[in-house]
Order: sequence, then C-alpha cells, then structure tokens
Amino acid sequence: MIAIRLKEMGTKNRQMWRIVVAESHVARNGKLIDELGSYNPLVEPPAVVLKRERYDAWIKKGAKPSRTVAAIVAKMEKGKK
Repeated sequence: MIAIRLKEMGTKNRQMWRIVVAESHVARNGKLIDELGSYNPLVEPPAVVLKRERYDAWIKKGAKPSRTVAAIVAKMEKGKK
C-alpha cells in the first residue's frame, strides 16, 4: 500500500518534517517515491508547504494519508477559507 506520511528532518530539538509518498512497509526515513512538501511546527504559525496538485494526484491513485498528514492538510484548507 502507498502511504503519504512524514519524514523527519533537522536536528535534535529542531525537527522539521517532509511530506512524502512511500510504501507503507518502508522505514520512516527509508526509500521514497515522491516528495510533496514540508511542515515546520517550530515557527508561529506552523509553516506548511504542499504541492497540492501532486497530493491530489496521489490520492486519486489510491495513496492513503496518515492521520497526521490528513490533519495538517485539513488545517491548511481551513486556514485558506
């Protein structure tokens, strides 16, 4: 199964995350299929950069977002309205 999830980046106590597409059984920072954006919770408000067209294309292909990624995207959508 293909999953849209977070990949950890940064250093200790200064993490930021990349939103990536990967096989669900691959390790968190393992081999990726595609990179869709980034999430930085350390700035106020949290910075989200997402290539929305590619995200939607992967959803149409059957990729399942993790609960965390789904919540980040939902907050991003709510903030735009």
